[in-house]
This record gives sequence, C-alpha cells and structure tokens, in this order.
Amino acid sequence: MRREEVPFLLKQASDRLPEPELADAAWAGAVAYRRRQLRSIVAGLMALLLVVIIGVLVMTLGGGSKAINPPDATPTPPGFLPPAGQIAGINYWNSPPAGSERFLDRVSTPLGELLRVPDDARDLRTNPMDRVAAVILEPREGSYLPLLLSSDSDWARADRELRPIVTGEPLSSGAISPNGKLVAFPQPGGVYVIDASTSKAKLITLPSKDVRSVSWLADSIRLIVSGPGSAYQLDVDLGNTRQPSVGGVAVSNDADDATAPYRLDGVAGEVALRQYAGANGWVELANPRLPVSAWAGQTFAIGNLVGRMFVANQLAQVQTVASRPQVVAAISMLDPQEDRLLVLGETPAATPTPGRTSPDRIREAGCCFLLGWYDSQTALFQVTDWLLAWNLRSGQVRRVAELEVEGVALGPGIRG
Repeated sequence: MRREEVPFLLKQASDRLPEPELADAAWAGAVAYRRRQLRSIVAGLMALLLVVIIGVLVMTLGGGSKAINPPDATPTPPGFLPPAGQIAGINYWNSPPAGSERFLDRVSTPLGELLRVPDDARDLRTNPMDRVAAVILEPREGSYLPLLLSSDSDWARADRELRPIVTGEPLSSGAISPNGKLVAFPQPGGVYVIDASTSKAKLITLPSKDVRSVSWLADSIRLIVSGPGSAYQLDVDLGNTRQPSVGGVAVSNDADDATAPYRLDGVAGEVALRQYAGANGWVELANPRLPVSAWAGQTFAIGNLVGRMFVANQLAQVQTVASRPQVVAAISMLDPQEDRLLVLGETPAATPTPGRTSPDRIREAGCCFLLGWYDSQTALFQVTDWLLAWNLRSGQVRRVAELEVEGVALGPGIRG
C-alpha cells in the first residue's frame, strides 16, 4: 500500500459508520435526570405522608396530646417494681410481708435452700478452700467449732475451739476477708484468725477483754477489731510468729460501728457516711437524711454503694402497731439520686383485733440486719430465720435460704 492511498481508504471506511445523533443523546440524558428528580420527590412525599399519619395516630390514641415523649433511655429490668414513695426525699420500697418468705422467687447460692449445721463436714487441713462462701459455728459443750463453706458448696471443719464472747456466739458479720481466704473470730481479749487456704491459725491478743466485731479492709491484711468503747487496727500475718503491732481506732459505744472501709452511723439529724483513713481516722464524706433511731448490724460497701440497716421511731409512710419500721439503707457515694431504702414494716394478722398484732408478724428490733452484697446491685440481709436478697434496680426481694443456725457470715464465694 502506498502512502498516498491511506487518506482515501480512511474516508471510504468512515462513510459506512452511522453519524451520532446528538439530539437523541441529549434527550436520553434529560429523561434520566428527570426520572432521578421524580424519584427524590416521590420519596420525600412518602416520608412526609408517613410523618403525618404517625402524628394523627398519636393524636388519636394519646387523648389529644400534642407532645410525643421519647422512650426512656434506661429500660427497666425484668420484674421491675415502682417505688412505694419517698422517705426524706429518698425512694423506698416495701419488703414482702412476714410469713411470705418461702413463697418468694429464689436466688441460687452455695448455701442451698436450707442452711444448717452439716453432718458431713470434712477436715479443713485436708480440704482447704480459696474462696469462702459462708461461715457458721457448731455449738459444743462450752465452746464452738468453725464450719467453712466453699464456693463449691463443700463444708470443712476447722479444728479450733472458740470460746463464747459477751454476746454469745463469737461470730461477726464481717468475719470473712474480701479475698475469701481469711476468717476472723472475736474472742475474749483477742481475735482468732484462720487461713482457709492453708488451715494455719493464730490468736492475736488485744488490750480489751470485750471484743465483739471484726471488719476487714480491702487489702485483706488490715483488720479492725472492736468492742463497746474500744477499737483497734492490726496487720494480719499468719506466717509471722510475733504479735502484730496494734493501733487505736476512734471508738463508739456500738461495736458494729467500726467497719472498714466505710461506716454509716449517727442518729437522725447527725447521720454520717465516713471513710476509714488509717492514721487520719475517719473522714466524713456525706450526711444522708435518714430517720435513724438506732442502727442494726454492720456497714457493708461494694463499688459506690454503702449499706446498713436501721430502726426508725415512726414513719408516716409505714403503719405499725406493735413494732417499729426497720429499713435497709443503700447510700451512693457519687449520686444522692441513686440512694434507695427497703422498709420492713409490720404485717397485720389475718383477722386483726383492734389495737393488736399477731406476734409472728411483729418485726422485733435486732431481728434484721445487712450481711453483705451478692453483686453490685443486690444486698443480702437477714430477717429472723431467712436470708433474703434485694435488687436495687428492680426493687424485687427474693429468698436465698432458710436459716437453722443462730448466725452466719458471708464471703465473696457466695456468688459461686
């Protein structure tokens, strides 16, 4: 092919191709653009129509209300019970009536349904445990033997005889250390400590002969031991044969007041939440408005919550005839709006007599006290022959176990 023939051949080939129709292309583009616009307009109209329909339905079903309330950001837990009202500006719930405990829903724990002295407890020396769930005492002739329950529901007996104290059983509600390994028992003139993980034991002597209460600090090393008018702090080291140094702690006439790391004490108008600061004593954090006549049992803390039970003189919200209301107080260290109260009132007899109440329905002073926390929102407390659990989020009270023992102390192994 010669060079001068190329232009002629190219022209000949292009003559066979169809010429582009610019008008058709422009029209097709405009139609596509118009369709996109129509789709946007239709979608917008449908959304607007849906909003109008919803508004009409709300107006119709809501009794003509013009406002639409947004859903609650914090959904209520299953079985939620609204508070019965307020006491001193704090929401309160009513505990189930006396006699109804066995019909409550149950919380499963290593304690089982009935807590009693076991027949098959093994020797702690051959059956050590890392996390103690509970401690009870087996009465002997003039003495007591400690029985320890593991988180696996196994019982072990510590072969250490304990002497009774002024109040009887040498068992304090704060006996078990936060790590679940150590158990302390008040003794006349001292405190007896057992390591459940090794079965080592030691008697630590103290200046006071009347010792009634023990309470561990969070490190499971320091221990506060108290009696009426005396309180001490000591470091527990069972591997050291020497007696630990004993330091004085600010005292109270109520041995159960001295608890660590927090304590609730004082009567109405003088109630205080205090934190233990070691050598600096007790630091006051807050003054909750609680109508306290007297406190019952020890103070127990978990996370930001501090709890203790108190007896009130009279409460306008709670009608009683022969007894005084007893109240579980759960106080928040961060937000007073999170404070909660559970009121144990008086249960009228089935056929009430004017001015009288059946004896088995009366809440006797001292019958009820806090024993600790199951988790960060569930308090465990004793009501006569029952161990119950109160969930602060739902307001529900459930049974844990029926008690056939005089006293019990609970530890972290209670959660299994």
